[in-house]
Amino acid sequence: MTDSAIASTDNPAQDGAAMDKRRKLLRIFALVVLAVAVLWGIWYFLTQAGRVHTDNAYVGADIAVITPLISAPVKEVRVGGTQQVNKGDVLVILDDADARVDLANAQALLQQAQQRFRQTKANSSSLSARLSARGSDTTQARARLAVAQADFDKARAAFARREALAPSGAVSAEELTTARAAFQQARAALEQAQAGLTGAEATRASAVGDLASNEALTAGVTENTAPDVAAALARLAQAKLNLERTIIRAPITGVVTNRQVQVGQRIQAGTPIMTLVPLDAVFVDANFKESQLKNVKPGQLVELTSDFYGSGVVFHGKVKGLAGGTGAAFALIPAQNATGNWVKVVQRLPVRIRLDPADVKAHPLRVGLTMDAVIDTRD
Repeated sequence: MTDSAIASTDNPAQDGAAMDKRRKLLRIFALVVLAVAVLWGIWYFLTQAGRVHTDNAYVGADIAVITPLISAPVKEVRVGGTQQVNKGDVLVILDDADARVDLANAQALLQQAQQRFRQTKANSSSLSARLSARGSDTTQARARLAVAQADFDKARAAFARREALAPSGAVSAEELTTARAAFQQARAALEQAQAGLTGAEATRASAVGDLASNEALTAGVTENTAPDVAAALARLAQAKLNLERTIIRAPITGVVTNRQVQVGQRIQAGTPIMTLVPLDAVFVDANFKESQLKNVKPGQLVELTSDFYGSGVVFHGKVKGLAGGTGAAFALIPAQNATGNWVKVVQRLPVRIRLDPADVKAHPLRVGLTMDAVIDTRD
């Protein structure tokens, strides 16, 4: 036996003490591990329990797509890409030559319509006077008819008397012939008077119709509410609007992006020429797994970080709402799960997060940036 072996067999108390020391160290280590686990559990329960996390989140915004409302050549472009503009700033100026010609034409059509209305209004007085004159003509025709009727009756009576006396020889043949001629002349005059009365009445009826037709054009309307004038006013308003639309202004405050217009280019109405991104009104769409959304509700607090600024900058926000469907449900070609080889895939649902405006103002974001989002579902 070696000396150490002999020493070991000779000192059993020393071996026992070493074993006790190791057991003590193991117990201390186990207690430390247990304490760390308990502390971690307390920390997790107090700070992390009920928090759901995703890194599938992107910055979005309700962008404004700028499109001209009329077709015209581009005269001037006053903004460039990445430029910050305010609401109401001039973005593009279109050539207004055609718009000004249309405006002048609309003004001329309005004046023409107003003149026609005034002329129609004035014709009512003229037609009224003409109707009065036709009434006088009718009265005179009736008087002439009465005279002709009296002459006819007188001539007829005279002829009848002479015709009755002719067989006895009391009336000469010449006198009878004269009486007959007078009777025929009176009858012709009567027929002429009757025709004159009929003509006068027809002329008066025509004048009544002309007056009624003219008054129908002006009854119940003013110069500005007459149909022709109102249509001309509408054309004038449209011409003025088209002239104003030759100057394209920013509808919101934002950054110019995706500018696609050049000086001299003829653009068509409705063609997108640029996009404005409102950096002060951005939001985040975070795509959480469906298994994470059990306790997610609108109004819950959210903490977000972005690679753009690093983990040192924390954005704060609130859950605004959950989307009505998953991205797969609204895809251009939705997934067809009714097949034999079906594999369940956990779906993600977009959650809209409204950011704190103060954080966005201090650290502006850009549309499309990725974010890490953590929702505290304990609220």
